Amino acid sequence: MRIKLHNGSIYDPTQNLHGETHDLFIQDGIIVADPGPAARFDAVYDLTGLIVMAGGIDIHSHIAGGNVNTARLLLPEQHRNHMARRLNQSFTTAKWSTTDTGYRYARMGYTTVVEPAMLPVNALDVHLQMADIPIIDTAALAILGNDDLLLRLMRAKAGQNQVNDYVAWTLNATRALGLKVINAGGANAFKSNARQFGLDDVVPDYGLSSRQILQTLQTAVYQLGVPHPVHVHCNNLGIPGNVETLVATMDAAQGLPMHLAHVQFYAYGSEGAKGFSSAAAKLLEAFNRHPNITMDVGQVLFGQTVTISGDVIAQYSRHSDASPGKYVIWDAETEGSGGVVPYRYREASFVNTLQWAIGLELFLLAEAPERLFFTTDHPNGAPFTAYPELLRLLMDADYRQECMARLNQEALALTLLPGLKRELTLDEIATMTRSSAAKLLGLDDRGHLAPGAVADIAVYDPRKRSGQSAGTRIDYRAMFADVALLFKNGRLVVQDGVVIERPAGLAQTVTPVYDAGITRTVKQHFDLFYSLKLSQYGVNDADFDGLKQPRFRHIAAL
Repeated sequence: MRIKLHNGSIYDPTQNLHGETHDLFIQDGIIVADPGPAARFDAVYDLTGLIVMAGGIDIHSHIAGGNVNTARLLLPEQHRNHMARRLNQSFTTAKWSTTDTGYRYARMGYTTVVEPAMLPVNALDVHLQMADIPIIDTAALAILGNDDLLLRLMRAKAGQNQVNDYVAWTLNATRALGLKVINAGGANAFKSNARQFGLDDVVPDYGLSSRQILQTLQTAVYQLGVPHPVHVHCNNLGIPGNVETLVATMDAAQGLPMHLAHVQFYAYGSEGAKGFSSAAAKLLEAFNRHPNITMDVGQVLFGQTVTISGDVIAQYSRHSDASPGKYVIWDAETEGSGGVVPYRYREASFVNTLQWAIGLELFLLAEAPERLFFTTDHPNGAPFTAYPELLRLLMDADYRQECMARLNQEALALTLLPGLKRELTLDEIATMTRSSAAKLLGLDDRGHLAPGAVADIAVYDPRKRSGQSAGTRIDYRAMFADVALLFKNGRLVVQDGVVIERPAGLAQTVTPVYDAGITRTVKQHFDLFYSLKLSQYGVNDADFDGLKQPRFRHIAAL
């Protein structure tokens, strides 16, 4: 099928296009060069006055897995209320199904989403859930850093090559796109009654520091040639003064690539009467010194959500703040731990206002948008459905000032935000959510609109207005909430905010090579300590025989 998109305003940083008017051509699901004046088309769309970008890519959003399902089970009343009302509003993870996830991402123009925390023992469940999400392509990051076998190997002074083989085996067995490290060693330390765990603290019984574990895994990812650098949830999340931990982690990165997740939760100082302040400027000063580091923000927005994390120390420390007052904290003997704690961010709260302001400071003060990524750590800072609200806050300084007037003024006075007039541009948004996101993940076939890319194309109407009109200015919340058109692999799937087709997506994976001898080591460990057999552990094509198309796409044979 051949399609022409005529006269759209193209924003594509990879091609240095900043709103210029161009035509786009699609053939059999791929963007192609201009076929010439004699070409005939099956469909032509006039995009005059509309904004065109590649499909959005969310690099960090908790959309599948045990914690997500636990959140649904913990808060069934939210799901019931959602199903009864079906209102067009933001929802917590507990409120939506896999269908809701795909539809709501597609309506905002997103076509690829990464689940950043897949426990290897739970990999099949994660992939089955992601396979049930319509329209969007998915990927998952496998968690290591607290599992017993890795720590046993390191305690026994295994060489880097053997650790590399174990990491590569894990990525292959779980069909992952990359590696996630959550508070390296912290979950195992929690099992020995540790309630705080810093970068140089040592895991009881193993004699290994968090720094050693993190650096060993970072080296493994780098040496294996996995495109996405190790994706790190640092120590001391949410603690005043933890900016020092984040800066120390940047210094510990050995000059190698490293991605730091939801850094808003680490941009905290300990100044002021309440011992809690913004350290966004200090964080960004360190970020500018470390070109090997990438980060995503993890913006907080106000309202009800539910926090889910494999960082059991952080989740346990805030269980008394659960709202509503129920929570789940869990341990797995040979794998990790984690928790699910509902939470409501309130405008009147000193702490919540400060968190909201710090995230915006990070976005607005950053000098390198190509290394800073757009996330709310869904659902921890806010549901992903709140992205249009965040975009308006970043792109409309007047609206931002209006919102600040409602918040805790004592907290705002401890930040630079009231004096920041910067407004992010469509170019910068396209960089954060499209071109640089694809590059970070190693997905060369998307995030741009050049010939050869998959035809994942989002078309937005800047004339859209919401109930709270922006006057003569573009209402970015209304514009980004519902695409005018969304093409997925060249198929029109959303029109004027309404889903009209729901094709299945693919899971993006990597397949680094490894010495087959590591499989014997893993099997011996399973036979001694696991209640399931190794043959029941991995993810196989046969697990998805009921699907009408292949489920997995290997981005590289590394």
